[in-house]
This record gives sequence, C-alpha cells and structure tokens, in this order.
Amino acid sequence: MHYFYVLQNRNRVKRELFLLLFFVILVPAAMPADQAVHYTQSYILEKPYLPGVRGYSGDRQHARAGDYADPVRARVVDRDGNPVVGIPVIFEVVGYPSGGGDYRIDNRMVPTDTGGIAGVNFRLGSSGGEYQLIARIRSADEENVQLYTLFAREPDWLVFLFVGLVGGLALFLLGMEVMSRGMLRSAGDKMRTILSNLTNNRLSAMGLGAFVTMVIQSSSATNVMLVSFVNAGLMKFRQTIGIILGAAVGTTVTAQLIAFKLTDYALVFVALGFALHSFSNREKVSNIGEAVMGFGILFFGMHIMSDAMFPLRSFDPFIQLLLRLENPLLGILVGTLFTALIQSSSAFVGIMIILGTQGLISLEASIPLLFGSNIGTAVTAMIASVKADREARKVALAVTLFKVFGVLLFIWWIKPFASVIETISPGGPAGADEMAVLAEVMPRQIANAHTVYNVFVALLILPFTISLAKFVEWIMPVKKRAELPAFKVNYLDESMLKTPVMALSLAKKETMRMGEVVHEMVTSILAVFIYKNSAAMKVIAQREEKVDFLRDQINAYLLKINRAGTMEERANETFQILYTVKELELIADVVSGPIHKKADYWIASGYNFSPEGKAELEEYHQKTCRQLKRALEVFRELDMEKAAEMKKKYKEYRMMSFEMARLHYERMQQEAEDTLMSSKTHLELMAMLRNINSHATNIARILLQWHDHTPDD
Repeated sequence: MHYFYVLQNRNRVKRELFLLLFFVILVPAAMPADQAVHYTQSYILEKPYLPGVRGYSGDRQHARAGDYADPVRARVVDRDGNPVVGIPVIFEVVGYPSGGGDYRIDNRMVPTDTGGIAGVNFRLGSSGGEYQLIARIRSADEENVQLYTLFAREPDWLVFLFVGLVGGLALFLLGMEVMSRGMLRSAGDKMRTILSNLTNNRLSAMGLGAFVTMVIQSSSATNVMLVSFVNAGLMKFRQTIGIILGAAVGTTVTAQLIAFKLTDYALVFVALGFALHSFSNREKVSNIGEAVMGFGILFFGMHIMSDAMFPLRSFDPFIQLLLRLENPLLGILVGTLFTALIQSSSAFVGIMIILGTQGLISLEASIPLLFGSNIGTAVTAMIASVKADREARKVALAVTLFKVFGVLLFIWWIKPFASVIETISPGGPAGADEMAVLAEVMPRQIANAHTVYNVFVALLILPFTISLAKFVEWIMPVKKRAELPAFKVNYLDESMLKTPVMALSLAKKETMRMGEVVHEMVTSILAVFIYKNSAAMKVIAQREEKVDFLRDQINAYLLKINRAGTMEERANETFQILYTVKELELIADVVSGPIHKKADYWIASGYNFSPEGKAELEEYHQKTCRQLKRALEVFRELDMEKAAEMKKKYKEYRMMSFEMARLHYERMQQEAEDTLMSSKTHLELMAMLRNINSHATNIARILLQWHDHTPDD
C-alpha cells in the first residue's frame, strides 16, 4: 500500500545512492560509442524548478497506474549557472514494481532547449508502486546523473488514503489521551494544590492556565473544566479569565512539539515509554513512561497520516481545494467546524502541520484555519455550558468573546502577519523546488504562527481581564429566582471523571457538604428535647432525606471514578471518602431513627429534665457537636495532629459520659421527681450522643490507620 513507502525511507535512500554511483561510474564506460557524447566543458545536470509551479521537475509525482505522468525534466547549466542549448540528455528507466514492465518512455535522448531544459513523457506501467528513472549526460566531471522517482497510484488508492487518514488520526488522538493521562497522574496533586490555593493575581492565573493545558493537552478540555468548576462553586467566574488566557498559550506548546520531525523515532518513544510504564516499580516513573508512550503513539499517528497524504501532493483537485482555503472566511469556517467536531484544537493544528510536511498548504492558507481552530475551542465550551448554571455559562461566553476578538483583530492583517512569521522562522534549503521548500519550512511556520497569535492576543487582553469580566456580566446579569431550586448535588460533575484527581476533589467537597447537613441535624437535637420544639422534628426529617440523597450520589460518583481508573494512592483517598460518607450516614441514622417516637412521647408527656440533667445534656451535646466539627476538619485538611487529638478527646468524653451517668443515678437515689420522670429519655439521649461521638471519631481513626498506621484502640 502506498502509505507504507515512508516506512522504507532509509532503504530507499541507500538504494538511490547506489544507483547514482552506479550510473556515474559504470554506465558511462559501458555506453555505446554513439551515445557516449563527451564534452570538454564542465556542465552540470540538475532538476529544474519554476517559481509558482509545484513539482516542475516531475520528481516524486503521483499519477494513476497506466496513465502518462507529468513530463520529467532535467536542466543543463554551465559552471556559471547559465543554461546550455543542444546538450543531449538520456532518460532511462532503472526500476519498476513487479508487473509494471509495460511502461513506456518517449524519446530517450532529448536535446536541451534554449532554457537548458530537456523533458520526456513517461507512461507508468499497469502496476502501482515506485518507478525510477535517471537523466544523464556525459560531461568533464562526475555531476552527470539525476535520479527521479514516480509513484503509480492503484485504482483503489482513495480507499487506502481514507484508511490511512482515519487510522492515523485515531492513533494521534489516542496518543494525546495517553500522554495527557500520564502527565496528569504525574502532576495531578500539584495541579489540585494550585487550584485549591488560587489567588486573584491575573498573571499567576494565566500561568496556571498554561500549565494545566500543557498537562491535559487541550485548551478545550481546560475551558470545559473551568465551566464545571464554576458550576460546582469551586471557583468564581472572575477567577477564570486569566486561566482562559493561559489555556490559549498552553495549547501552543503541543504544536511546537509536533513541528519537530520526530516521526522516524515514534516507535522508539513507544518502546521506551512502554518499558518505563510496565517494568518500573516506582509510580512516578511509570506515569512518566505512560506519557512518553503516548508521545510516541501521537507521532506514529502523524507518520501514518503524513504517509497517507503523500499522493495528494500531485492530486490537482485537492490542491485546488487548498488554494480556496486562502479565502479567510472559508478557512475560518472550516477550522471552526473541524475543531468543534474532533473537540481538540491541538489535533487540528497537528493535521495542518502534517499537510505542511507534504508541502500541501501555504502559510497564508493555514492562518485562517488556525483562527478557526481557536473559535472551535469556544464551541466546545459553549456546548459544555448548556446544562450549567448562569455563572458557569459566563465562562463559556468569556472564552467565545476572547477567541472572536482575536480573530477580528488579526483577520485584516493575514499577509503582514505571514511575513512576520516567515521572517522569524528558519528558511528552507537553497536550490530546492517550491514543494521541497514548503515541506521543510511550513511545519515550524504553522507552529510559530499559532504561538505568536495566541501569546500576543492573551498578553493584549491580560491588563483588561476585569473589564472583560464586567462586560460578560453586563451581557449576562444575575437573575433572581422566584423560588428555591430543588435539592441537588453542588460539586459532582460527570465531565470531570476523565480527570480522577479533580473528580476526587469534587467528591470530597460534596462529602463536606453532606457533613454540614449532618452537623445541622445533630445541632437540632436539643431543640426537640430541651425546648420541645416540634417543628425541629420536621427539619431533621428533611435533612435526613438530603443525607440519603447525597450518600447515593457520592457513592455512585466514586464508583464511576474507580471505573475510570485510579492510582493506588488515589484508591486510598477514595476509600477514605467512602468511609466518611458511611460514618456520616450512621450519625444521621442515630439522630433521625428513634427521634420521632421519643420526641412525640416526650412532648406529649409534659415532663422536664432536672436543672442538673439539662445542664449535663447541653454540655455533652456541645462537646459532641465540636467533635463532629473536628472530624470534618480532619477529613478536609488531612490533619494528623488534629486526628490524634480527636482520639484523646473521645476517651475524655467517654469518661465524662460515665461520670454524668453516675451523677444521674445519684439524683435518682435522692428521688428527685424530674430526674425520675425523665430518666429513660435522659439516658437514651446520652447514649445517642455517645454513638455520634464514636462515629465522628471513626473518621479520624481511619485517617490515622491509612496514613500513619497507628494501631486502633
């Protein structure tokens, strides 16, 4: 298949060098006398190129098997570079594929014209593959042979082209995903720490956006993540503006990497990454290996796509299509639609760079496509915000305004912008034809255009982030709701499941929210029994329903995180969240389970606690609430010292409850009426608070067991 030719590049180069030496040294000696024309002057035979004409020499062109190719041309010049007229140039076929012997070459000996050009018509054989010709002259030195390679396309070459493009793109996207996963696992904790300590400094926010995007390899994914964070209440809208600007800068790093010609070493990266990932016992090294392996898969996908596109270099309908893309509006539209379709601007820029490696696209045609790819990332953010709240939709709107502003700013200056990029980018090889020059310089020029554009626009808007935020808020003002919304999860976001580290942070936030609801339930206990507030029972029942709802949602979310794949240390964190959710649910059950019967009985009985009993219940209830508050702080902060303090407090409170029980029995012996009548309820409430204290302390116990391996009491 034609897209495997590039895989054999090195062997072909060796073969071509051998053929050149063979025809330089041996062929002239064996030539018949009538053909071995020798000139005392020093002439040079070269492949001609004509500005503005692709593949003028006819070398490395593609044509359908059995059809005539474009003329194969050679030029003869003297040492001063002047064309020489009337020099016979001999054309011969030196290689063809099996079954391709029915080729035809017209006029094997052709004299040069006034431009020093000699050309021959060549009909390819009926078999697809490589056909090699030489052009030669007899001169006073050895510079007398040029080798030409022509490619015959099979009748079904378009099928192989489609398979190569789709398969290569699939490998490219897979490589991005694997590399992103490895980098995210390596840098996930650092990224989460930075996000949790985010300040309002716009420059640091921009740096954070660039860092996050370099890790996850997609500005679209970064923007979607910001929508999710604002929707979950983890960030404020204004904090996201700087990160949005940084995301645009971070995505250019991928393009710069892709522009390096590393495709020949793609499988080396795959093998090295696989070895590190599979055989290293250190998790950090294993994650780095996964990233390296993804890097190799990405470049191997590029290799296949580049090879598949090679026949398009001489396919006129495709060339005409690319020329139409120099129309800015059409280029922007194509770039927007394609980026929105594959949801990755990096992937689309990678495809443009591949087109550049084949000399199939000019810089002026690629710039509108780059503009469109930037707008395409905003489309992804808009789609992600459809079901989000108003605050989160502001993020998507800010992304869109930022992208559209940049395009509107640059669209009028495409040619000057292209000139600047050509000036700052490396030049092509001297003396090469236009196609070869484009193939050499275009990948880096496309990457540089992508970088310069995004960095310039981001720095231009950076001083005006507050103004941009105010403008977005003016377009989308906050609306007051007529009624309270239905109870729902605040932090759990399905779109974050692809990033387990961040998803666990959201699950932890939702668990803290569940803990606050449970704390409110515990706080409400005395309102029922001390103050006989029957309305408090209804509040406790409503909060118990919320606890059950959050328990189910958090557990289901954690299950999805595990299915997405988590590292061992993340598995420990998942267990801690699950365990904490279970303990909080048990506390809610302790509060809500028997309270209805006890409360109805107590309120209807008309009994009251003795002043001493009431004081004891209030004191122990207060300490229980504090212990539960400490448990939530330990869970949130992973504070080992506070966890150890909780265990000591638990023992202290347990002894206190025993002492209070002893005092209660002493009052009963004194036959105090209030004590006798309230004894059963008093003791049941003390037991309830003791159980709550125990479950709260269990949250600290499990943390100590997993992190410090402290033996449990």
